[in-house]
Amino acid sequence: MTVTLERKPSEVEERIPPLPELRGLSPRRSLLLLVAGVLAITVGLGSVIGGAVGIVYTWGQAVEQGIVTPEDASIPNTPVRGPFTMKAQADIIEHHQLDRTGGLYYAEMPRQVQATDADGTLLFDDTGEPVMVNNDARTSWITATTLTTVLNLGIMAYALGAFAIVVGLSLLASGIVFLVLRRTLAAAPA
Repeated sequence: MTVTLERKPSEVEERIPPLPELRGLSPRRSLLLLVAGVLAITVGLGSVIGGAVGIVYTWGQAVEQGIVTPEDASIPNTPVRGPFTMKAQADIIEHHQLDRTGGLYYAEMPRQVQATDADGTLLFDDTGEPVMVNNDARTSWITATTLTTVLNLGIMAYALGAFAIVVGLSLLASGIVFLVLRRTLAAAPA
């Protein structure tokens, strides 16, 4: 005696339309999977290579500069090469600049200050007006900002290179899946 149990579909299953059988493959879908697979692999390879070249180029530029972090940096006495040493160098440049300017940033400082003589006495012109000169402490912020910006761009180059490599690997995997799926469906009986 054989007992057959029949399962009644649930409410959710009754509302979901059945998926078409994935047997066989029309020429149009075969071509679509082929193009998508080849395109994903091509773009993925380009992205991986581009990301790697960007990282190597940034590393090479850092090596050429020969910068070493100072003793008071968060990563002391280390050649600036990668994103962590670049960040340590940028941070210490800003720290030293704030020390030079009494904790003031560029926009917080006056463009000109009153001139002084060698003894530190304020200078006045013949009419009794103060003699004004460019504020060198404020101007030094331009150099500090340029240096920290370049270091931060190096950090960004490393991040974008890593992102390009990860996206490229994902595209490579997707392209391979498309091509395997195309082969599997083409081999399935119609």
